[in-house]
Amino acid sequence: MDTTGDTTDTSGVLDEAFQRLHASGPERLGRLTNHAPMVAEALVAHGRADAVHRWLDLYAERLEEFPAAVAPVTDADWTGALGDPRRAADWIAHFGRALSEHGCRSVLATWWPRLLPGLYGGSTHPVIRVGHAVRALLRDGGSEPRLTELAHGLGYWAARHHPLTGVTWLPGRAHAAASLHAVPPVPAVEGGFPARLARVERLPAWAGDVTDPGTARHRLAELVRAATHRYATHGHGDATMLVHAATAPGAVLRTLPALPRDLWAPSLHAAWKASAAVTAMYAPAEAVPYAPCASPGGVTAADVLERAVAHGDEHVIKFADTALDVADEQAHAAALRAIELSEPLA
Repeated sequence: MDTTGDTTDTSGVLDEAFQRLHASGPERLGRLTNHAPMVAEALVAHGRADAVHRWLDLYAERLEEFPAAVAPVTDADWTGALGDPRRAADWIAHFGRALSEHGCRSVLATWWPRLLPGLYGGSTHPVIRVGHAVRALLRDGGSEPRLTELAHGLGYWAARHHPLTGVTWLPGRAHAAASLHAVPPVPAVEGGFPARLARVERLPAWAGDVTDPGTARHRLAELVRAATHRYATHGHGDATMLVHAATAPGAVLRTLPALPRDLWAPSLHAAWKASAAVTAMYAPAEAVPYAPCASPGGVTAADVLERAVAHGDEHVIKFADTALDVADEQAHAAALRAIELSEPLA
């Protein structure tokens, strides 16, 4: 959704932000994701390029230096480096070379199906970073900083590649919202994302029979809408982690236009599995009704954007970005709920 009219970044702010950030690694403290490139792109996408560098100044203390290289990733040995977080720099360099030689669409056509089974690594942040990078490229063209940002996203994904296997599929429901409601919780909710992910054993099937690309895109949009809406009443289960039930499939949806159409249905299936897994890992036992205080004109996109920017938390901004794409009153309410539940960026 466009909240301010033309969001084309003619100022060059996003390219400046990417150049500033590419000296930093994809994580800090060995496990926490660097959200800065994603937030910068989200702000520009919704007409707030003016807020980018001020936000980056606040976030700067959370950045770490770019990691050291180990050994080049090659076409002959890439499988051995897949899922090895120590090889992040090697993977980023590999994708930098590939994008320079072959371009965005060709690289995505080759690597998306290789990476898609492992989108659960890094708490789904790598695919979200890729989705932001692709949206920037599709919106404003393939500048060198934007291609480099895609290389960072794909490299992070390859380094944190982690499949989810051994899932038993339960009878599903006709619609995404009902299927999310039917997700059984994991048997124990202690520990972080990797520990909980290992406990995901049963998920309801949904849209598994979809093979038509157009239908896949429609159902993926339905999933993003359902997961965004659900946050308003279930986000209290974990204010931070439950945003990924919406932002991960949202990133996949944003990437579809850059992918061959025969990859759209597999993308839908992987996105559902990710959204359902996050729901299983973090959703609370009971819903809590939520109705935001609103002006007589209702909760507008401008309200959501302004409050998210003022709050500053990286997950709040990225979830608001997804809610603005969904673009209805319940999605806007969910974004306001995230603001209420989350600690602001200090």
